[in-house]
Amino acid sequence: MARVDIIMPQMGESIAEGTLSKWLKKVGDEVKRDEPIFEISTDKVDAEIPAPAAGVLAEILVKEGETVAVQTVVARLETEKGAVAGSGKGEAGKREAGSGKGEAGSAVAATGGTIPAAPSSPAPQREVTPSPAPSRQQPPAPAIAASHTGNGNSFEDRVRTKSSPLVRKIAAEHGVNISSLQGTGVAGRVTKRDILGFIESGGPATTALPASRSPFPASLPLPQPWPGDVVEPMSKMRALISEHMVASRHTSAHVTSFIEIDFTRVARIRAKNRAEFEAATGQKLTYMPFIIKAVTEGLKAFPVMNSSVAGNNIIYRKQVNIGVAVALDWGLIVPVIKRADDLSISGITRALNDLAARARAKKLSPEEVQEGTFTITNPGVFGSLMGTPIINQPQVAILGVGAIEKRPKVLTGTDGEDVIAIRTCAYFSISFDHRVIDGAVADQFLAFLKKTIETFPETGL
Repeated sequence: MARVDIIMPQMGESIAEGTLSKWLKKVGDEVKRDEPIFEISTDKVDAEIPAPAAGVLAEILVKEGETVAVQTVVARLETEKGAVAGSGKGEAGKREAGSGKGEAGSAVAATGGTIPAAPSSPAPQREVTPSPAPSRQQPPAPAIAASHTGNGNSFEDRVRTKSSPLVRKIAAEHGVNISSLQGTGVAGRVTKRDILGFIESGGPATTALPASRSPFPASLPLPQPWPGDVVEPMSKMRALISEHMVASRHTSAHVTSFIEIDFTRVARIRAKNRAEFEAATGQKLTYMPFIIKAVTEGLKAFPVMNSSVAGNNIIYRKQVNIGVAVALDWGLIVPVIKRADDLSISGITRALNDLAARARAKKLSPEEVQEGTFTITNPGVFGSLMGTPIINQPQVAILGVGAIEKRPKVLTGTDGEDVIAIRTCAYFSISFDHRVIDGAVADQFLAFLKKTIETFPETGL
């Protein structure tokens, strides 16, 4: 009789934990290999995780709503039909590598033992942690990481500083630099227990950052509900989106530029070829594939727009991987079209529609929300004229597409006289990281998009 451990998969290189949002099976249920068994939620993706093997769900170790570190065992399968469910004393099954695309990083533990669960970080809390008092019962404080360079480039550095909002709040209140601590969580991640232990042990003042250099915003009094108000906890995805947006504003020097683009030519090309295109491909032809195609050409012309910042270095990405923000009822997700510069309009259309549909159905794999090099967000679909989007880290720019609509424009006729004409137009915005992108370059990039779209070839499909 074999036991197979089901673990919390890592949904992206910078993700240290995940929230088990829903069990799709209960103890005693038979499970087929690759059959969805539970749902998880991170800031990157909501996904259904398939079973790594066929069998009977014998044990559930993590409840719905719990947040645990990656590699934590969340359940166990009996791989022989008819095995007694609920017993947690069988041996773990032999490790199997996930072979299917939809396995979303599922794996099983090695024979003879299980992967120990790392301490999970608590969900954001509204109450301020009581001021610590010296205690002999407290575990030893985490050691200062002597090898830490502060550049945040290694996986350990990124995970350690990605502590929970509560841990960062406690650190900010006590002037502790989390990146200087070696925690007990996965990859040295600092947990609540670690930070409290360090503070109670009277950690050295050298770990505190000067107030002028503190990466944490000043703590403000929490608003209190009034009679009749409704109070709901944030979902895991919403809390992490909030966390990452604030972090992005603190990381990048955000500047936004705008330009108006005439889509009249593209609108005519689309209208002329729409019926034939949709009959041949089975896909709806929207404006977005034309925009993505123009962006891929623009990123080749202006490589710094397709880069990332690593300390004092700039990484110029050779791959052009376009993330397109998709609004969900429960949050926002950014699936990525890999090597979009190699695709035609029809290829981009297929990839875009497929990713968007599976994002809404929670069918995306972790790989499909990773390795984006540039992001496009489309608030115009809801009628918004323009916006100032926040950069999707570690990228250096994000394009905002406003509503594409007909407007009266002043044009110069063939006789040199000005005339008023009806044109299909949209405002584009580009939020960029002024640390590495100058305003002139960002504006030249927008001008390139404008020219490319306004002169799009008739045979460009």
